[in-house]
Amino acid sequence: MAGVALLLMSMTKGDGVMVKENGVYIVNTTTLAKDVRGYRGTTPLKIYIKKNKIEKVEALKNRETPEYFQDVEAQMLPKWNGMKVSDALSKPVDGVSGATLSSRAVRENVKRGLEYYQKNK
Repeated sequence: MAGVALLLMSMTKGDGVMVKENGVYIVNTTTLAKDVRGYRGTTPLKIYIKKNKIEKVEALKNRETPEYFQDVEAQMLPKWNGMKVSDALSKPVDGVSGATLSSRAVRENVKRGLEYYQKNK
């Protein structure tokens, strides 16, 4: 168990933002985008990246209105799946109607997470 912890620690900058597991970089935007607010607060994400392509974007616990944020999770987050990091940074994904502030916050979280990945991989 201690070996696994040491391995994970060696794969990060020590700031808890990015880890590498089984060839996949996982960027957590909780601290990267703590100033980015949706409708009711922050909208932290985990972004999974393998071989410079986004495998998935996963929403973390937030205080957004569940009925609207479910639409963001279902309609918006999957649009990044399979995109090259550079494409995702240059081609913004459309937001969800009725969840404008949440959509903007998610877009900014993804942007910051991908920029962090590019600088620190």
